[in-house]
Amino acid sequence: MSGRRNQGNNTGAGAAPAGEERDYTVRAVERVCSILNLLQESIDGVSLIEVGQATDLPKSSAFRYLWTLEAHRYVERDEGTGLYRLGLGFVGMQSRQLEVLRERARPWLEKLRDEFDETANLAILDGDHIIYVDIVESRNRVRLASARGARDPLHSTALGKAIASRLSEARVRELLEHTGMDTLTERTITTVDRFTEELAAVRRIGFALNDGENETDGRCVAVPLLGARLPAAISISAPSARFSREDAERAARRLVEVTKEITASPIPEQRSVEARD
Repeated sequence: MSGRRNQGNNTGAGAAPAGEERDYTVRAVERVCSILNLLQESIDGVSLIEVGQATDLPKSSAFRYLWTLEAHRYVERDEGTGLYRLGLGFVGMQSRQLEVLRERARPWLEKLRDEFDETANLAILDGDHIIYVDIVESRNRVRLASARGARDPLHSTALGKAIASRLSEARVRELLEHTGMDTLTERTITTVDRFTEELAAVRRIGFALNDGENETDGRCVAVPLLGARLPAAISISAPSARFSREDAERAARRLVEVTKEITASPIPEQRSVEARD
């Protein structure tokens, strides 16, 4: 008998015969990918019915998929509208840095709310939009507030301007070309050149202002968190009838002080799996 080993024979149980492609896809995973792709393409969120239609799932099955993704924070449901959006599970480096940032910012957001009696917000850049990671709402019956996990454009928000002011011009242009610059009010900035001029002003004065550009009756002032490892900013937002430009400028000075307190010590880098083990 020969002692030669049989080499190059790939027709065992783990390989497809020559000339034949084996389908390794898993239907459940394909459906999850379809759901996530649908959510990623939507700005306002999608309904349970739309998810079912996109995945050929009955309503009850689509709900179970969404419920599971929500439990793992990859999906968030807006209690007001019932629509689903991508959750914070997809935010880059979220697991450690974002949680630390939120923990540090929370008491300061509460102080800002109490000091100005208006809503205080923390947001970061998530893809080509900002996402609200924490909100402390004003106690006023009439107030300007978004929802945690909600997404807003860069070009029409003070938070977006503040965050964009720390990015390169090439990166800002790339993001805006991808998203477009929809006209939300008559004051919305709708050209890239005009927006880059606005960012130059933000860098010069140290804060960003949304003066009725995202909502007609809203005003918001924001300051970037310069010491954070994440592209982040904090803001104060209010109805414009109650929050004048002078109020916004006064709030901006306070926001600058607060950002220095929040980032007084560096946000720790996310440790690797090996380091945790």
